[in-house]
Amino acid sequence: MAQAVDASKNLPSDPRNREVVFPAFGDPQLGNLETPVNASPLSKWFINNLPAYRQGISPGRRAVEVGMAHGYWIFGPFAKLGPLRDSADANLAGLLAAIGLVVVLTGALSLYANSNPPKALPSVTVPKPPADAFNSKESWNDFAFSFLIGGIGGAVVAYFLTSNLASIQSLFG
Repeated sequence: MAQAVDASKNLPSDPRNREVVFPAFGDPQLGNLETPVNASPLSKWFINNLPAYRQGISPGRRAVEVGMAHGYWIFGPFAKLGPLRDSADANLAGLLAAIGLVVVLTGALSLYANSNPPKALPSVTVPKPPADAFNSKESWNDFAFSFLIGGIGGAVVAYFLTSNLASIQSLFG
């Protein structure tokens, strides 16, 4: 059965639909909806505190934080699940593989930066995207370079912690 549509707002006339789902910014032509998931205060707080959207930090610091997280977590699967996991050089292989993947990801970021990416648009979750980040070729290239530095640093930290785990445990136990 077809639902009646309120012509003044282009919304379904069923009042239950208006209780939880709304057009983003009150404009149904934007093609985005405010739902309990993306418009909740918890979701907005979490997304807006991620380095990509946090206000007041430079694009370089933003990318170093993202790169550190990626480099740190990429190391583990290569070192502990890779083909050399049972050898004495598993951690070194994981480090080199993580650095290699960070370099490939940096290359992908550089390619994207040089493809004239569009400016960041406001959304339901991030109504005010950072003005200095992701708005020009230069800011994307700065992000890519800082991501490389952070990614290599994160992988090195993970390698150091994993390789010296026995020594670190002896300090606390």
